[in-house]
Amino acid sequence: MKLSHGLLMLMALVSFCGAATRPNIVVIVADDLGYNDVSFHGSNQIPTPNIDSLAYEGIILNNYYVSPICTPTRGALMSGRHPIHTGLQHSVIYSSEKYGLPLEEKIMPQWFNELGYRSHIVGKWHLGFYAEEFTPLFRGFETHYGYLLGHGDYFDHMAECTPWHLGMFADQYLPTLRGFESHYGYYQGCEDYFDHTYEAEPEYWGLDWRRNLDLLRNETNLYSTDLFAQEAVNIINKHNTSEPLFLYLPHQAVHSGNTEGDPLQAPQHYVDRFPHINNYHRRLFAGMLAALDDAVGSVVNTLKARGMYDNTVIVFTTDNGGPSNGFDANAANNFPLRGVKATQWEGGLRGVGFIASPLLNQTGYVSNHMLHVCDWLPTLYEAAGGDPTKMANLDGSSEWQSLSHNQPGNRQEILHNIDPSGKGQMGLRVGDYKIVVGDIGMAWSDWYPPWTSPGDSLELHVNNSALFKYFTAKDEQMQVLSGEAFKNSVFDKNTQYFANSMAGNRGSDDLMEEDNDETLKFVKYHKPLHTVGKPMPKSTLKSYRHFGNPVKIDCGQKPFNASTNCDPRQSPCLFHIASDPCEYNNIAAGNQGLVVLLLTRLMQCEDTMVPPLNTPVDPAGNPKYHDGAWVPWVKL
Repeated sequence: MKLSHGLLMLMALVSFCGAATRPNIVVIVADDLGYNDVSFHGSNQIPTPNIDSLAYEGIILNNYYVSPICTPTRGALMSGRHPIHTGLQHSVIYSSEKYGLPLEEKIMPQWFNELGYRSHIVGKWHLGFYAEEFTPLFRGFETHYGYLLGHGDYFDHMAECTPWHLGMFADQYLPTLRGFESHYGYYQGCEDYFDHTYEAEPEYWGLDWRRNLDLLRNETNLYSTDLFAQEAVNIINKHNTSEPLFLYLPHQAVHSGNTEGDPLQAPQHYVDRFPHINNYHRRLFAGMLAALDDAVGSVVNTLKARGMYDNTVIVFTTDNGGPSNGFDANAANNFPLRGVKATQWEGGLRGVGFIASPLLNQTGYVSNHMLHVCDWLPTLYEAAGGDPTKMANLDGSSEWQSLSHNQPGNRQEILHNIDPSGKGQMGLRVGDYKIVVGDIGMAWSDWYPPWTSPGDSLELHVNNSALFKYFTAKDEQMQVLSGEAFKNSVFDKNTQYFANSMAGNRGSDDLMEEDNDETLKFVKYHKPLHTVGKPMPKSTLKSYRHFGNPVKIDCGQKPFNASTNCDPRQSPCLFHIASDPCEYNNIAAGNQGLVVLLLTRLMQCEDTMVPPLNTPVDPAGNPKYHDGAWVPWVKL
């Protein structure tokens, strides 16, 4: 049938109007920002007025979780899939490793482009680059200004390309003074803020700064955060407002830089804003964060100047918890939360995050509904007018309606991670409860206040658990956890799969097959979860209006045994996060049935996991073979 000219014009007009009325989507990612680094969470050291203004005008997410480290979070954000289902659950893509976010995963810009969006990325990628097909321009982005890498491996520190990545401010931080008999390697590696080179080893050093596919060698001595802000402003100013904009802005700040000089880098005029911070490293960190805050303000002001703000949805998130107390040569802070980046304590994965938009029906409140980073793709897709029910195989779900109308959310469970490497580690939140298993970060398991005084970076590095060892014999709960009382319990039987990481484990014919291997193994199930006969716990936390007041966490007095009552390497630990977000009280001993239930749920999640994609570093990707630059080196 031949369509009339008038009908064709009408159809075109309808299509045009649909594209023009779709909201602009801006996703801002801060790198390594800690829970206690923003003033809307009550930080009294570092004002973040631009970030705060957006947060207070929008919805502050107080029960929001990311992965403990960079690549897994970014993969989940882009794909809506949990890292255990994309092979990104172990560590980060490091140096010239030959893998990336799998190409069969359809990611955020590809979904948005189908709705008529113009998609741009400004900043850090870190989802693979060994072949061009894994880089942003081949995955739906129209332009990319920034860099491809992240930093070194946080877990196994492989000799091929592995720095010591846990701090080097003073001798006390170095490997040989932290239990290692010898150390062969270097201390830290990642992107420099000024010359945009990336250090993996002294001989693995090269330029990683580009516009699209072209390397940029003429932007040295220009600060990354400022450059990213300028680029984002230029994109907004040049954007044709008849089309919807998707701007992905993953900043480099506040991640540490290279170890040639100060790992923490900021222009002096930003550092000079904080004379009240007497600790040198924390003051540098504050300067980095101030630059990031100004960059956020520049983006918002430009959106308003162009008349785009009222039709824009802005998401702000960190990629993981802050590397506190010198971890990763950084001075971020998560206090009073426990732990640091790269751990499954709350300080490692409870994310700084909010959503802001005039398009939200209700704003100005604190959402305590559970939200995971993989929920952003379907949530924003629905905000953009897409139908999230057509997005197959996602682990995230759309929370647009629940957030916009301040209604109960869809999520009652968050899998923090299952990492099968080494002896394994697992973390799961169900309702108000959290279970952790294995070495989730025991070397960095304390509560680290922000550095304030000049000597803090030398004194606060001490692991406080050493100070409480003498209490162990008096701690009845520890006696129960390590004694005969658990030896023949159902709890103990249902932890056999973690044989070498649990105390007194035995196999169980009822729920799983026994495996005598000393490392974590994937187990098959003889019974589904519902046959356990107990309902899963629900979240009881409620949202509330903040009235412009900071959203603080107050855990009360820390018990004397807080540092000793949980060692998940020996036996699973259980916390009631709703009342104990600081993870002071391990309540596993009195809730054995719940522990069994959550362990069984973990096993079910494990049964769906794909193996990690990590590969050895490929020397062929060394920048010395590519004119001193990090570039794709494999043709697919």
